[in-house]
Amino acid sequence: MKPLYEQLQDKCRSLRLAESAKELPRLLREAESKGWTYHELMHEFLSYEVLCREKKSMEKLMKWAEFPELLTLANFRLEEQTAIGSKQLNVLKELTWIEECFTLIMMGPTGVGKTHLSTALGIHAIENGYQVSFISMDRLIYVLKTKEYTAKSKTRYKRIVKSDLIIIDDVMYMAYEPQEAHLFFQFIYELYDQAAFILTSNKGPGEWGKFLGDPTLTTAILDRLLHRSEILTFSEEQDSIRMKYRQTLFTTTGVES
Repeated sequence: MKPLYEQLQDKCRSLRLAESAKELPRLLREAESKGWTYHELMHEFLSYEVLCREKKSMEKLMKWAEFPELLTLANFRLEEQTAIGSKQLNVLKELTWIEECFTLIMMGPTGVGKTHLSTALGIHAIENGYQVSFISMDRLIYVLKTKEYTAKSKTRYKRIVKSDLIIIDDVMYMAYEPQEAHLFFQFIYELYDQAAFILTSNKGPGEWGKFLGDPTLTTAILDRLLHRSEILTFSEEQDSIRMKYRQTLFTTTGVES
């Protein structure tokens, strides 16, 4: 006959408590050595299971988000840009704007920190239990065009529309065909009041019409996106952070044979 702790492990596994089943022998030994009460043992056992499930859930959400890089708020250089101050950043960290389905539009030239801040807020949201999707505008259009035909696009689309926060990078980076513009409008229309957005762009909303090619459609999109919104403008005079901290292979500038 199996020892009692192995029988308990089997019961844990049958209840889908696999991680706790592995940890059970250690918990029992610690309970005996420290003289835990039954309440304390149950508390430690269930706390461990909750911790494992939270970790697995976060790993799954991070995978689904598809961030281009793991850029966090801890290494966001707040002092090197003027788009946002510490008080505003603290407000964003509270994440109430996600519950209220706000749109954050981050405007500015390449390399000034738009993608870093948007990614960092996305990771912060996942750490607090929200589902997040990060996707470039071009990739989003591709997914919208192919979701009925390819399994990969269908899966990605389902994850995006179930997200609490959708980050769209490089919005209006290029001109779009009428069909593509209509698909983008339909996407925004369906998720209006259902999700929060972060949009990064090097063009202001006033310029979006010439990229979508339809002023009426652009107005309808902006009407929904700007209903509850904040626009963060990264200075045109700000130097590219990527170039400021670029890495090099060679320590000297001269050419040597």
